[in-house]
Amino acid sequence: MSSPKEYLYSLVTGKTKGPLAWLLREVLFTLSFIYGLAVVILAFIHRANQVRLNARVISVGNITLGGTGKTTLVEYLCAKLSSSGKKIAVLTRGYKRDAAAKGLAGMGDEPAMLQGKLPQVHVIVDKDRVRSGIKAIKEYAADTLILDDGMQQWRIFKELEIVTIDAVNPFGNYRMLPAGFLREPLSALKRADIFVLTQVAPYEDTSGLTAKLRKINPRALIVESMHEPVSFSNVHNPDEVLSLDYFRGKHVAAFSGIGNPQGFEDRLCSLGINIGLPIRFNDHHDYTQSELAGIAREARENKLEAIITTQKDAVKINRLETVGFLIVALDIKLSITKNEAEFDRRLLKLYPV
Repeated sequence: MSSPKEYLYSLVTGKTKGPLAWLLREVLFTLSFIYGLAVVILAFIHRANQVRLNARVISVGNITLGGTGKTTLVEYLCAKLSSSGKKIAVLTRGYKRDAAAKGLAGMGDEPAMLQGKLPQVHVIVDKDRVRSGIKAIKEYAADTLILDDGMQQWRIFKELEIVTIDAVNPFGNYRMLPAGFLREPLSALKRADIFVLTQVAPYEDTSGLTAKLRKINPRALIVESMHEPVSFSNVHNPDEVLSLDYFRGKHVAAFSGIGNPQGFEDRLCSLGINIGLPIRFNDHHDYTQSELAGIAREARENKLEAIITTQKDAVKINRLETVGFLIVALDIKLSITKNEAEFDRRLLKLYPV
């Protein structure tokens, strides 16, 4: 039996058929109209009374639900700007975090991953981004604030609005929540200064998507990017790094709790790895010791040679006890493949000499 989330996905994508499915879709369409109207009103009210923070504010967000590569772009921006001497703070909500836990464990998976990889950057978890922005400026002397998942942070004035768009499935079924995957109407893309197309395969034709974006927002820069595998690292011993060829031709288990598990699995296959046991959890899943032990048990039963997961999931499981099986994370980085020079120029424009 499918989970409620899986059933809802099948429903809104039209995969579930029948009279009941038709009726439920009609209900969802009505609710999406109400939701869309409420979003437009709220955005108008907040943007009419925006707060200006005493630092450069860069927003990285998206217009749809699911993974579009925001976190890897935030990491890319932090590395680029901090290398030029900027004092960076990342402001994030920390979705599904354990607020009672201490240190990285209490930050949530994506903020903890960023903080672990970028120790020179302050990652501040707080659902109130104005409050966390003031804290970053006062306590850490931050001159640049990066809003992680910031497109819907309407009440904060932003010097640069970057919107990530999945080149494979940019807008889902083009409907608003809950009948589709849009968090705002497509007209909201007019606010963007830069579009970053993510997961663009080599030689992929993006002219159709580019034309659609230019029609909505002709002034925005359109950048293409891809997530490039770098290496594998042992989840319980991060200093142990394995080359990308290490698992070529081998049979492994692959598990993830991310917004786009298919992209992760496709990337492993592109490295010549055979996935003998694919396991998918909901996005931001909080793993238990018994779940990890169960994955290892299934891997042994299927005579697989290793277990591979994502960087984001690794943050959740490296606190658990080892299960006597090699578990590694695929390390990736974002590479800009088109219009990188203009992208850098627009970043530098934020800091006049």
